[in-house]
Amino acid sequence: MKRPVLETLRQVVSAVVCAFPGGRECAAARLGYELKRFDNHVYENAGSRPLSYDQIHLLERDAGTTFLPEFIASVYGGMYVPLVAPESLDNVELYTRSVNTAAKRGVVDQIIEKALADGVIEEDEAKAILQAHSRYQAARHAEVIATIQLHSEGGEQ
Repeated sequence: MKRPVLETLRQVVSAVVCAFPGGRECAAARLGYELKRFDNHVYENAGSRPLSYDQIHLLERDAGTTFLPEFIASVYGGMYVPLVAPESLDNVELYTRSVNTAAKRGVVDQIIEKALADGVIEEDEAKAILQAHSRYQAARHAEVIATIQLHSEGGEQ
């Protein structure tokens, strides 16, 4: 999946709201806000405080996104690795994870190839490469953890 680099919390909130099923109106209703008040919080207008992490997390759970933990991890120079519940693992899930990981590695290689077309990797190209690489590493790490969980004695590590 190709996503822009989110560098600010405001960009994260905007991405979450855009991804929310039904858009701004449904996101506002989910948090119990009228649309105008919700917009004030999202865009920090009229002296309104930004949405809290808990509110963003609630919207992300409903939207099925992970923009906030990815952003927070990147602020600390890390990566977000979503883990799966061991009871939902089987060999088909492991295979699916393997294919997903391979696809993410392919994205990294494609971005590098495109960046090298002119012989120089520009700053924005480097950011895109590193972001895609982080997603690849996170997918690989999650795949390895899932394999250990599924095939360990007792089913968990």
